[in-house]
Amino acid sequence: MDSKRSGLTLLTGATGYVGGRLLTLLQQRGVRVRCLSRRPEALRDRVTDTTEVVPGDMFDPASLSSAFDGVETAYYLVHSMGDHRDFESRDRIAAENFAKAATHAGVRRILYLGGLGNPDERLSKHLRSRQETGDVLRAHHAQVIEFRASIVIGSGSLSFEMIRALVERLPIMICPRWVHVKAQPIAIEDLLAYLIAGLDVPGVASQMYEIGGPDQVSYGEIMHEYARQRGLTRWMIPVPLLTPYLSSLWLGLVTPLYARVGRKLVDSLRNPTLVSNNLAESVFAVRPRPVTAAIARALVSEDREFAETRWSDALSAAGEPHSWGGDRYGSRLVDSRTVTVAVPPEQAFAPIRRIGGKTGWYYGNWLWSVRGFLDLLIGGVGVRRGRRDPVNLSVGDALDFWRVELFEPPFRLRLKAEMKLPGRAWLEFEVSPCEQGSTIRQTAIFDPVGLAGLLYWYGIYPLHEFVFAGMLRNIARAAEHSPQDSALLGANLSATSVQEIDASRASP
Repeated sequence: MDSKRSGLTLLTGATGYVGGRLLTLLQQRGVRVRCLSRRPEALRDRVTDTTEVVPGDMFDPASLSSAFDGVETAYYLVHSMGDHRDFESRDRIAAENFAKAATHAGVRRILYLGGLGNPDERLSKHLRSRQETGDVLRAHHAQVIEFRASIVIGSGSLSFEMIRALVERLPIMICPRWVHVKAQPIAIEDLLAYLIAGLDVPGVASQMYEIGGPDQVSYGEIMHEYARQRGLTRWMIPVPLLTPYLSSLWLGLVTPLYARVGRKLVDSLRNPTLVSNNLAESVFAVRPRPVTAAIARALVSEDREFAETRWSDALSAAGEPHSWGGDRYGSRLVDSRTVTVAVPPEQAFAPIRRIGGKTGWYYGNWLWSVRGFLDLLIGGVGVRRGRRDPVNLSVGDALDFWRVELFEPPFRLRLKAEMKLPGRAWLEFEVSPCEQGSTIRQTAIFDPVGLAGLLYWYGIYPLHEFVFAGMLRNIARAAEHSPQDSALLGANLSATSVQEIDASRASP
């Protein structure tokens, strides 16, 4: 791809799942990007210095004209599925306004992402609208490259998160007929590769490409594969009379989908979404991965993205309380709190780097000992390992029943649990400078496996509120003492009760 193209690329839908990821790729490739959004403020922290963000509304044609100045290619990645009004007519109006403005400005090409489905069959309103949107764009612009896709496999995608929630939470699933309808899933990375390649595909006429992975599978088969990769056993009971409306209400109870979007999505699942020709394969070099690799990639990518997250950036410092049980990040549950201390980061980090071993855990040491003893009883490592050195740590060090996964003094320590758990757990500390001195953020993270994992997290969450709040409070007290005294103080701080801590709680 030519990263030195002279014209701008206009991107709509950059606050959405596909558009947000596409924005990152375009910026990494040096493409000059202008984002059009009804809420420009939502993009200011996501763009680089070379990317423009301009306000605009698809239902206000006057607001679109200036956004197309100097634009060579435009991505149309918006739709109204979450709208409580007639989303079909609104999609048509928005597409017509966009295409007319692009034509008037001399835009060379529009790239659009639609949905697979045989138009000769009785398509759902959602799929019909996605395909009609492509027709409207072509009716008002000379060159429209449309990609039609099925289920998108990727952490954060609507379909994948629905699958994740169902499989993780329900050992036994009641399955309506749509669970057995065939689809042709595509990994988010492969979908983005097509969208990027579409910038430079040769030709001057409009063209539609059907894209998907090599596997034709049902939602049920995808759920079975997800369960296999997560080490879960799941049973599915077919219930042929469960209507899309009832299915959407059911999804609203057990998945993150709210009923309105859930109903539109489930209604679409009654239609097979399969690739009917190999035109995309003959034009593009993209070779989509199979569904097993797509799911594995989604889980690995989630681990990588989560590991790279800095909670000082991801969590708001507004001080608003988070939901009971912590916040969600993909499949993970996150409980995070902060405290401010009037010392520099080096001194604030000193008690954190001494945690565990003879220093202890700064609060409720007897509870940590009980937890270690219980871990030994079920074949775990317990707390007998202690730590290699009372002050110095290295990545890979054992620390009681944790393992040091990241160590960046004087700013960050992340520990991964090695005790027996129905899932994976981490404990992270981050220190950052502030006007008052330093902010210490403590974050407990849990990736539950199945219903047992969820029951474990919510069952011990009241104890977390008690122990982790006390731990952070006493780490702050230790930090405010001299470095020489903080280790001794840490070993002695084992109060039997905890006062309310002035900690800001926030949502990612």
